[in-house]
Amino acid sequence: MPRHRTRRRNLAVRWALPALISVAALVAGCAQSPPPGTGPLPLQPVGEIALPGNGSRFDYESLDPERGLLFIAHLGASEVIEVDIHTRRVVRTIPDIAQVHGVLVVPELRRVYATATGDDQLVILDEDTGAVLARGPTGSYPDGIAYDPKRGTVWTTNESGGSETVLDAVTAAVRGTVDLGGDVGNVAYDRVADQMLVAVQGRDDLASIDPQTLTITRRLPMPGCRGAHGLALDSVARLAFVACEDNATLITVDLDSWQPAGAASVGSGPDVLAYDEGAHRLYVAAESGNLTVFDQQDRHLTALGSGHLADNAHVVTVDPGTHHSYFPVPSGADGRPALLEQEPAP
Repeated sequence: MPRHRTRRRNLAVRWALPALISVAALVAGCAQSPPPGTGPLPLQPVGEIALPGNGSRFDYESLDPERGLLFIAHLGASEVIEVDIHTRRVVRTIPDIAQVHGVLVVPELRRVYATATGDDQLVILDEDTGAVLARGPTGSYPDGIAYDPKRGTVWTTNESGGSETVLDAVTAAVRGTVDLGGDVGNVAYDRVADQMLVAVQGRDDLASIDPQTLTITRRLPMPGCRGAHGLALDSVARLAFVACEDNATLITVDLDSWQPAGAASVGSGPDVLAYDEGAHRLYVAAESGNLTVFDQQDRHLTALGSGHLADNAHVVTVDPGTHHSYFPVPSGADGRPALLEQEPAP
């Protein structure tokens, strides 16, 4: 089993066991030094929102910015937590989504999609009520999710299965499978070029897939990357950002020339990326609890700052309207699970 997948599986197991929480927190508390040449984080705290449940592992989160509804995958508790960031209150907890990893809200459909890794399923939820509307089979160890609005499909990254499963966004019926030939990182829909992009961590390349024919159209090897996992896009600027979890590196890819356009150091174990298209800011959250923030101007990234935000703050999303960022963590100021809210520093 590849080392990066072993680490991610071990993390899921470790955080599912409350008896090991104090040990994990102690280990994660060893903060990493910021990447060279960067200053302090260009953020300031807004506050914390208390989250229910125990301090087991959180994974991805997804925001409906207009309604202010944030959906958080509480992997260790096998539940999705819905938070109203406008009222700063937890709306509901949606249980029985086994080892939930990925979560994605699609506002125009009023649907939330979650990967139940423990059951190898995609679960479709009603955004208004939290009710389970449908379940569909995926490949082994489904993780990240992307939505293709043109064809009305949801793509699940089957990490250890080395594939993408394509499911109907309404019925969860399987429409097809794409074999990537190695453990798979995250997937994203490029709305400008109408293509699906996948970080293939087993091959350390970026793959482009035609979403109509479900065929791989091209691959870009990334020699300076080990463990290509996290992925975010600036579709307008024609850039992709790939986080390499095994060597703490961020690779920028020029989607027009289909060539690497730069590399930068980030925190140890980079996991989730969030891109604020309006502010041209990229957030790279790492397993070490370090966060690195970049500014994108003229299709070039500049590191604005890096630092240890909080233990296990490896998940981030950004509100495009307020530019506030949100980080679910197992232990807030009072030692209980919390959602940290940050805003750009003046």
